[in-house]
Amino acid sequence: MRGGRAVGGAMLAAVLVAGCGGGDSGDGSGKNNDPDATSRAESLAKLSVPSAYSADKGWDATLNWVPESVSTLPLSVAPRTGVVALMYAASDGYTVKAYAADNGQVRWTSVPWNPPTPVEGAEGNSSTGETGEIPDVTAVEQDGREYVLAYAHGMRGKDDLHEGTEVVRLAVYPADASGSSVKPLREIDVPVSANPGEVHVSAAGGRVLVGWGDEGAFPQTSAAVEVTTGKVASYGDANQLLPQCAEAAACSSSRVMAATADGPLVGLGGGGFGMPGRWFSDAVRPSGVDAQTGILGSWNGTVYGVQDGHFLAGWKTDVTNYGATGDPVWSVHDLSTGKLQASMKCGYDVADDTASTRDYPVIASPDGRYLAAGPVAFDLERKKGICLQGDGDRKTIALSAIRDDGTAYGAVEEDSASSDADPVVAQVDLTAGTGSAKVLGVGADVPYMTSVKGSGLFLSRDDDQNLRVSLRRER
Repeated sequence: MRGGRAVGGAMLAAVLVAGCGGGDSGDGSGKNNDPDATSRAESLAKLSVPSAYSADKGWDATLNWVPESVSTLPLSVAPRTGVVALMYAASDGYTVKAYAADNGQVRWTSVPWNPPTPVEGAEGNSSTGETGEIPDVTAVEQDGREYVLAYAHGMRGKDDLHEGTEVVRLAVYPADASGSSVKPLREIDVPVSANPGEVHVSAAGGRVLVGWGDEGAFPQTSAAVEVTTGKVASYGDANQLLPQCAEAAACSSSRVMAATADGPLVGLGGGGFGMPGRWFSDAVRPSGVDAQTGILGSWNGTVYGVQDGHFLAGWKTDVTNYGATGDPVWSVHDLSTGKLQASMKCGYDVADDTASTRDYPVIASPDGRYLAAGPVAFDLERKKGICLQGDGDRKTIALSAIRDDGTAYGAVEEDSASSDADPVVAQVDLTAGTGSAKVLGVGADVPYMTSVKGSGLFLSRDDDQNLRVSLRRER
């Protein structure tokens, strides 16, 4: 995974709750959040990391401006370049700082960046649980080079005399930059119309996709951004992108699920998906899955999410006029061609075709062998699926990170969503194909990302509730 990802629910609690409190920030920044400070290994926070990681090898950094109630966190990884990018706030703007993943030294620091004026309500409301909207960072590789992007939603040119224009602004930096005052290669404004929390920026398909107008990972309105040229291509009415939409009796709320070098991956509202002019889901469905559901002539198949050149899809089975009665089939496909990579039956329900939200992010091991979303996991080398959905006595395990050796970490999901108890964290072995699991000890820290090969990124809140980012190397 290259960029920051949506956070929330049991998995975020699993990676944050256990690590609360204790230890120095380790970045030498103290309360002033100095973006030019470097890490000091002797000040590492005390973490109870899994046995695969060394608790005393790595580095820490602290962000003291990130509210507790946000839907994304301002950190990202450019794995090929080997940097972890964090965003800092100061009186003169926001600063992106890129740490070398191996030793925590600062590779480069941006000049202060001024995002557009926040829209009304962007601060959120902690008393009602309404999440805030903050500037963020992500990373993308395009045409063989990695870039770090700072972005924010707000009003351009708003003042006492002007209403301004609502935009998402992106500042593009080369991930392999150096120096203490790096300027963006370009800034790109994408016109949008959205409430706070209704903007989503993703680079999961290999191109930057800006979506707006719905909460969740897949808003209905979107545009692709070419970071090398600054060109913005609006996708307009997504219902018009695939001709198969017109062939279905019910097709609405279609969405672009990812922007790729070959065009948009489109999910039809009502079922079915494809890439305009290249392929459609009826030609890439797993064996034994019907092309249509039989309900108002709807196409079968829903894109769940995209990651590292693949996408995860769910298919309804044993469909009658009253709905699907069998366990869904889940499958992984090549993003460019749609070619089927692996499939299995698993009792985790397929997402609503018209919904913009998903329960879990799609994650992958750094080498791309393993891919998962919550309780649905795949070993793409063995072309085998592993279902971790609860069945009878067994509880559901939702995965949050996977290492190259097939060791995965996640949270055990309880029936009661209102439980105040700390989540139970588990370690899962994906290599045998059975998903054998064991509970980690009370207070165990699990990685939020394994994107940097040979290391894991851990998140926690320190005694002052500042967000602490800790890299710990594998043994």
